[in-house]
Amino acid sequence: MIRPRFNYFLAALLAGTAWLAQAADTEATRAAFLKIVDRPRVPLAPELSEQPAEGDYAVTRFTYASDADSRVPGILLKKSGGAEKRPVVIVCHGTSGTKNQQKGLLKQFCAAGFIGVAIDGRYHGERCKAGSGDVEYCEAIHRAYMSGKGHPLYYDTVWDLMRLIDYLETRPDVDAKRIGIMGFSKGGIETFLLSGVDARIAVAVPCIGVQSFKWGLENGGWKARIGTVQKAINAIAKDEGSEINVEFARKFYDKLLPRIYSTFDGPSMLACIAPRPLMVINGDTDKNTPVPGILEAAEAAKAAYKAANADDRFVLTIQEKTGHTVNPDQIKAAIAWFVKWLAPQ
Repeated sequence: MIRPRFNYFLAALLAGTAWLAQAADTEATRAAFLKIVDRPRVPLAPELSEQPAEGDYAVTRFTYASDADSRVPGILLKKSGGAEKRPVVIVCHGTSGTKNQQKGLLKQFCAAGFIGVAIDGRYHGERCKAGSGDVEYCEAIHRAYMSGKGHPLYYDTVWDLMRLIDYLETRPDVDAKRIGIMGFSKGGIETFLLSGVDARIAVAVPCIGVQSFKWGLENGGWKARIGTVQKAINAIAKDEGSEINVEFARKFYDKLLPRIYSTFDGPSMLACIAPRPLMVINGDTDKNTPVPGILEAAEAAKAAYKAANADDRFVLTIQEKTGHTVNPDQIKAAIAWFVKWLAPQ
């Protein structure tokens, strides 16, 4: 009778020790990321403009100061009536996307009892000249690479999202303890990066973004990922007189996304999200996020959630016969995940 009890307590002790070690790693990772992106926190100075209602949904356009040089435009939708304070789901667009393109999904979240919010990422939507498409984004990436200043690829938008949460915390209609985030492609990467370093995110659903950058570099899976900003890649390679090969890709990551294939890679950052609810959605034929790299990240997440005794809070879905997209049934599953864990009225 004694031995089973001893084994139980030993297992509990080992699990607790593993979780404490993971917690220490998480704090170190957060500190390292903030050291790269942190900047003086200027007053938010929010500016709001009520827009014409769209059916049952009130629409607010807002801007806030992310730093001394940047104001971030966003939209907020909510359904009339209901609770005074509501949970929020932030939706992050992909490369060449905009906040306004997320309105359909925001309305689905509002119908489920949430406030829906989206912003334009750096050099997207209102943050670039009309009709410039991905030109300004790629020019900014090229400029940052050559100058060594700024991180327009993912990291600076993560900072903008952190400041978005600062803004949401000031709103009387927002329950700041129930903020979730969902993102696609570029936005999926920003989703797991933000969720890993900002514990104010209560629930995360990164879509077609989770991967192992390290696996990609070591196994020829990097080309499609950096190809999402091919114009910038071509300009940098031309300026440097370099071939676009794995050594080039590694240097590109080192300058634009420091430690993205180590400390801030998918396996590390997913582990940092534990024990908060996390649903990962990818496609089985998505060249941007090769399946072996997804599985590496998922295994690290599973270990962290197990150590936290929160196995039921992590779900991985790899959509069959699906490339770089999210199918409607998985959108429904994601909304249900937020409903389950954020419990809107």
